[in-house]
Amino acid sequence: MSKVTKIPTHFRLLTSLRAIGPYLRESQSREGFYLFDCLGVCVDDKKSPEEREFWGWWLELEMQGQEFAARYRVGKYDKLGEWVNDPLPKEAVAEVNRIQNNFHQKLVEVLEKEFGVLVTLHDKSVEFV
Repeated sequence: MSKVTKIPTHFRLLTSLRAIGPYLRESQSREGFYLFDCLGVCVDDKKSPEEREFWGWWLELEMQGQEFAARYRVGKYDKLGEWVNDPLPKEAVAEVNRIQNNFHQKLVEVLEKEFGVLVTLHDKSVEFV
């Protein structure tokens, strides 16, 4: 049974969330809400870097009471730097799912084991296989 502790401060959470990997969008996060994303698979790597788009996922992690609700979404990160809710093509699904599952496992370890804060999937979250 894990020991439940006081919710950590925003700045302590940021430090731990940064350590998970390059996914945290710190400038778009605020106390109680953290945004992550992952550009998993390049749509067309023959394009110049500034024109490239990616298949991937993004996560809105929001404090709800004494736990975090994780709302994952999948789609395409377009050349304007915006996420678009598009279904992943078959050739990108396995890689995007692999990256997301690895990330989610690390996220749960940090929040639940380090801080005693439960992470649940939001009812509108995409489920990864």
